[in-house]
Formats: sequence, structure tokens, C-alpha cells
Amino acid sequence: MPCGTTGESATLSAEEHEEVIDIAVECAKVPVIAGTGSNNTCEALQFTKHAADAGVDGVLLISPYYNKPNPAGLLAHFKKIAEAVDIPMILYNVPSRTGQDMPVDVIAKLAKVENIIGIKEASGNAAKVSQILEQTIDDDFVVLSGEDGLTLPIISMGGRGVISVAANIVPDKMSGMVNAALKGDYETARKIHFEISPLIRALFLETNPIPVKKAAELVGLASGHLRLPLAPISDANKEKLVSELKKLGVME
Repeated sequence: MPCGTTGESATLSAEEHEEVIDIAVECAKVPVIAGTGSNNTCEALQFTKHAADAGVDGVLLISPYYNKPNPAGLLAHFKKIAEAVDIPMILYNVPSRTGQDMPVDVIAKLAKVENIIGIKEASGNAAKVSQILEQTIDDDFVVLSGEDGLTLPIISMGGRGVISVAANIVPDKMSGMVNAALKGDYETARKIHFEISPLIRALFLETNPIPVKKAAELVGLASGHLRLPLAPISDANKEKLVSELKKLGVME
């Protein structure tokens, strides 16, 4: 999932954005879903076309941020991209980032558009997720959790997985929970959910991706480098993060 929030896509130049996608496709051993959204429809279309040409398996399209388009604008934005590029597309609703919560009726209409196959739902509102599932039940529309802590309840309602922050640090546990839940083994899924919940909370002690990048550095996965305006995690929150990493055995 290159060029998402955790990858600091908002601070990438257009050239860097496209280069990251190219490298991800070249190196990937799993399907690649690239973030290609923008608050500029023309730019989102450019990124999506590039990603398709690069060979990604699908794209993630965040709803336009800052502009706050009305429902007609949201529909027109996503339809224009879906009609121009023949590739599976996942909508991304994250009002804490965009300043706007995509209405359920807009999502339901977009679920009927060819190439739009699902949504990453990160509103944090389980009741809203239930409404989306209810209104798209006949459309084979994939609802994915965009909030790690709500993944289990969302799957219990009919969601099919998660696009996760915590999976960068504990991929086995996150995938174990999701797979158990999808098989109906909720006893195992609940056990893992409660086991990793403290880490999930620690990963959001500060703005994502500040904590998860520090966690990746602490466990030896990657550099914790951040681009301004993001700054390093505070010492107090780093201590809390270290504590949870040690409890899960991913850091000595």
C-alpha cells in the first residue's frame, strides 16, 4: 500500500509519488494497492493513470480534502476517475484527515459504478459502517476497516478486512485476527484483538505516522525519518510505545 497516510504521501512531490509506486510494483511479492487520491481531480486522475500503467493491482482514492465538495461534487470526482481508468478502485473515507465525512447515500451510489469495488472506512463510526453494508449488500461492495481498533466489529457485520497501520509492526497478529474472524472463529479473533489493542492505541498517541515510524525503527524494520511539518515523537510517548512493543515480544 504505497503512497498512503503512513507513507507520508501528502509531503511527496508528484515525481516522488510516481517513483514510489514504480519501486513498489518492481519489488512487490504481494498485490499492490497504490494511493492515488488528491483534492485536485486532474492530479488524482494523473496519479491513477500512472499507477495503472505501472502495473498496480488497484488504487485507493481518498475523498478530496480541504475543498469540501458537496455530494454532487464527490460523485463527479470519483466517477470521472473510474470512467477514465480501467482498474479496481477503493474509496477512502477518513474525515479526521479530510474535514468531510462522505455521506452514506453517496457511497451507495458510487458502489454501483464500474471499477469502484469497495471502501476503506475510517470514520470511526461503527453505526455508519453498518449503514454502508446495509445499503450496498446487493452490490458485492467490499467494506474494509480503516481503523485497526474497529476491525473485528466491522468484520462481524460483514466487512472483509482492514487496511492497517498496526500490521506494519505486528503483521502476523493482525492477519491472524482477520483470518480467524473471517472464518467465524471469533474466540481466537477476540483474543488477538485484546492482545494487540494496547499497541494500536500506542500507535495513535500522536499523529500517524509519527508513532508507527518510530516503532518500525525500534524493531529494526525501517528508518523513523519524518518530513516536516511532522516532528519526532515525544520522549514520554516513545516510552509508552516501547513498553507495548516489549509486551508483544517484537522488541527486546
